Amino acid sequence: MHFGFSYVGLIYLIMLFTPNMVWSKNQPKDYEKYAVNENKLLLGLERIGEVLVSALCLIFSDFNIRSIRAWSVVLLISFLMMVLYEIYWIRYFRSEKTMADMYSGILGVPVAGATLPVLAFGLLAVYGGNLPMLIAVVILGIGHIGIHLDHRKESKNADK
Repeated sequence: MHFGFSYVGLIYLIMLFTPNMVWSKNQPKDYEKYAVNENKLLLGLERIGEVLVSALCLIFSDFNIRSIRAWSVVLLISFLMMVLYEIYWIRYFRSEKTMADMYSGILGVPVAGATLPVLAFGLLAVYGGNLPMLIAVVILGIGHIGIHLDHRKESKNADK
């Protein structure tokens, strides 16, 4: 592991935070009703994971492109997951913005808004050979994906 600025990490964070800022003004109908019921343990893991992943992806130069080789395919797949994440958000913003829209999947990836960035950052950690980042991504994934799965389940039960 090598300390230093990661421009790849910065690009990923911009891709992550930009749609989330737009989402704050475009939340799904009844979202607050579900947010108040979030599991506190999952919420804590999500917050810890968010802080760790955001910081770690910027302070390790291991995530930057070093040379093009077979291992670069891992970075490419990771980046394609972030592109798919952007497509998910475009689809959401064009939708009616319901809970079902928010927790939909894309290309077979369930709760894509939570799953895709976790997988992308996980592969970024693998590409960089960075164990602290991988641990942070696991913590984030447990909290973030867990919360989204709970919301999806709650909203499906409410629709019945």
